[in-house]
Amino acid sequence: MTEPRSTKALTRRRVLAASAGAAAALGAAGLPVLQTAAPAIGHGKGGKLRAEPLIPSRNRGIILYSVRDRITAAPDDSGVPYGFERVLARLAEIGYKEVEFAGYTQHPSILGRQITPTEIRKILDDNGLVANGTHTQINPDTFEQQLDIAEELGMKHIGTGADPTNSPYKSDWDAAADIWNELGRRAHKRGIKLYTHNHDAAYSFLLDTGPLDAQGRPTRSSGKRRLEYFFDLADPRYVYFEMDIYWAYVARFKYTTYTDRQGRTRTEIFDPILTVANRTKRFPLFHAKDGDRAPERPDGHVMVPLGEGDINFQQFFEVIGEQNYHHANWEQDTAPGGAANPGQSLSFAEISYQNMSELTIYRR
Repeated sequence: MTEPRSTKALTRRRVLAASAGAAAALGAAGLPVLQTAAPAIGHGKGGKLRAEPLIPSRNRGIILYSVRDRITAAPDDSGVPYGFERVLARLAEIGYKEVEFAGYTQHPSILGRQITPTEIRKILDDNGLVANGTHTQINPDTFEQQLDIAEELGMKHIGTGADPTNSPYKSDWDAAADIWNELGRRAHKRGIKLYTHNHDAAYSFLLDTGPLDAQGRPTRSSGKRRLEYFFDLADPRYVYFEMDIYWAYVARFKYTTYTDRQGRTRTEIFDPILTVANRTKRFPLFHAKDGDRAPERPDGHVMVPLGEGDINFQQFFEVIGEQNYHHANWEQDTAPGGAANPGQSLSFAEISYQNMSELTIYRR
């Protein structure tokens, strides 16, 4: 196991420095930003400043995909928790209050059969945990069944780990929006919000203009990004979004230029913060996934535990506002350590929770 670098831990000093950076960079963009650098800490007309958690404890979660190796593990003598009952108890002990599901199965040898949603709900309740969402298949033919499971587990959100479509063409996003708007209405009737989760390609550029190819499809771009186009199609009453912050910054690295209608190369840098801040109530959930910059790699980043990388979560969550509305689920796709280190994913979960809990906002 490679130990996370303690020099990158989210100390209070780093929190203050990050807040100062947020104020300087985002204030120029015309967004309201609370200054938390040293000059702001004192007595002014508004009275004393007080420190509060940037992410309220009740909104700190984890997607269970991060610890999938231990959820699905057979009973073993490693001393590391396995299965829903033991793993969820350990996550609650660490401090997590919410979980996002990525499947509802564990190793059948634990119970001699597969666990049921009713049994999972009892484990959640016994540990004071709330299910805040799920990554499941969003299919019109099975959607009511998935809503039934979501209700059984007490979820207020239901979603998927995939984009509505992988296509670069408007017509496919139009068709996807029709389906999602209808499914969103059905979820809304049952008190549940439907959400989609992005990877980097969702913030690449549409092909929506210019010469047509042999199949009659456009080959150039107006500069509109795929998911930004979907924002305008999706009914804000029924369709919501979960930003994977890591993949959003990968998109910022990868998708910087497009070819316009006249064949000219245009540059446009994607900004994850502004994407959310301009429509913040459409993003109830986030994957708080960290990464080290690695420009020599295709994605420009390498996943690491939260607080050990270069993504500025202090700036991100402070600027988008609505702290009580947003739910942050830690994720690290690469957390499982395999047979050589079966405890790695839960160890990373603990490190990430601690660093998430140290994010601070100052208010009068």
